[in-house]
Amino acid sequence: MRALHRTIAAGLLVLAALVPMAAVHAAGQPASTADHSRFEALKGPFASGPEVTEACLTCHNEAAHQVMKSVHWTWDFLNERTGERLGKTRTMNSFCGSPLSNEPRCTSCHAGYGWVDKNFDFSRQDNVDCIVCHDTTGTYKKIAHGAGHPVYEPTEFPAGSGRMMTPPDLARVAQSVGATSRATCGACHFSGGGGDGVKHGDLDSSLKAPPRRVDVHMAPDGANMACSDCHTFNAHIPSGSRYTTTARDTHGKDLPHDDFNRATCESCHGDRPHAAAGHAKLDDHTDRVACQTCHIPEFARGGVATKTLWDWSTAGRRDADGKPVFIRDDHGHLSYSAEKGDFEHGENVRPHYAWFNGVMNQTTLIDRIDDSALLILNRFAGGPDDPGARIWPFKEMRGKQPYDPVNKTLVVNHVWGPPEDRTAFWNGFDYDTSIRVGMDYAGLPYSGTYGFIETRMYWPITHMVAPKENALACEECHARDGRLAGLPGFYMPGRDRAPLLDLAGFALVGLVGAGVAGHALLRFLSRLLRRRS
Repeated sequence: MRALHRTIAAGLLVLAALVPMAAVHAAGQPASTADHSRFEALKGPFASGPEVTEACLTCHNEAAHQVMKSVHWTWDFLNERTGERLGKTRTMNSFCGSPLSNEPRCTSCHAGYGWVDKNFDFSRQDNVDCIVCHDTTGTYKKIAHGAGHPVYEPTEFPAGSGRMMTPPDLARVAQSVGATSRATCGACHFSGGGGDGVKHGDLDSSLKAPPRRVDVHMAPDGANMACSDCHTFNAHIPSGSRYTTTARDTHGKDLPHDDFNRATCESCHGDRPHAAAGHAKLDDHTDRVACQTCHIPEFARGGVATKTLWDWSTAGRRDADGKPVFIRDDHGHLSYSAEKGDFEHGENVRPHYAWFNGVMNQTTLIDRIDDSALLILNRFAGGPDDPGARIWPFKEMRGKQPYDPVNKTLVVNHVWGPPEDRTAFWNGFDYDTSIRVGMDYAGLPYSGTYGFIETRMYWPITHMVAPKENALACEECHARDGRLAGLPGFYMPGRDRAPLLDLAGFALVGLVGAGVAGHALLRFLSRLLRRRS
């Protein structure tokens, strides 16, 4: 039967290539040459996501191999600038720490099915999830603890809430596939860190259809761009990476990207974007100030708060009846969780500014740390003397997280998995048990002693681009108490005071004034003498 499906599907693919699909397409998207609703192989019924993938591969027989080479699949990245091997299972963050031992929850955002533990088979093509990126119905959703799967039967989620998740009609979804969109990319990227807008600050559900003031590029009444208009794809490999950010792009305009490696402002606007609008003086800044610094004045501007602090050390509080304590702030955000500690959230957050040349040095699970000081989880390189560096905006995430004070390493905190493994943690808030399970799973040494260390993590801000009328005014930075007041190492007019330089400047102004006055006096005397003669 499957062979018959392949034959029919191949024939229909040829037919569909000759008959344009009669459908409404998103602005800027070319019409498809294939009407997937007519493919016999996609009519189902399908009992699972992998069965849909098998049907997709009958025509798109190279797609899975391409996806398997992407970071969306591997979650692994070799940074050629630093030689570090990075990725979600190697580097540490100030949210849940690491996906290791927590896979069923974390891999709900993997572009695949069934990554429940470290034995996941990365070579199986039917493990690739095609429809998470190509769904156009808006009905396909992965369940939070499903290791990449949606629900296949009505399921109460969260447990005890009374709310039911309905299984998607996989045949309908498969027959309705199309280009990626803000919604499909956002299904994962808007919810990093465990919830809407939690992690990045400049990525949240408001970007599905933002007003122009929130993002001039993605707004339906703006450029109405999809994520893939900037993050262009070559054989399923996306351009642009937070692991190797192009902090200063001197390549010039080249959309669509000819090297499939960058997703920068300059690749569309060039490095002298203001002259045409009569503001050539602003172009004097572009070699030292990132476009985002002026054009993203605040992040989390769409009405969705972002998490700005997570303190694991305070978890475990119980009320007088012995029940776990949960507290929400005036906006409904969870400000304290007995399971996870204290939180803070923010909207319209002013960025942290720093010199950045694109090189990030990430803290990994095996790195020895200095616990005598604040731990920066991802140190960025660059400074005012670095020609490749510019001033960039960042989200600063504050945290306090568990670590091993004997081995001087961060630890894997097991917070999601089989209930029998989590009993001590969830019921008694026993961090030692949680860490023992996590570190044993990761194959890493644990001394048996844990403490908490204060951390900072920085996320480059590059979305939520405001229109030009809402960009920063000059005085926002060129002022004594301006946005860049704490950024040392260079002289900035309006912010800094250099007595000798100021004296020389005043002297020059005085000389110019005296020269103008002298010139005027000479002209007056000359005219007076001519009249008398």
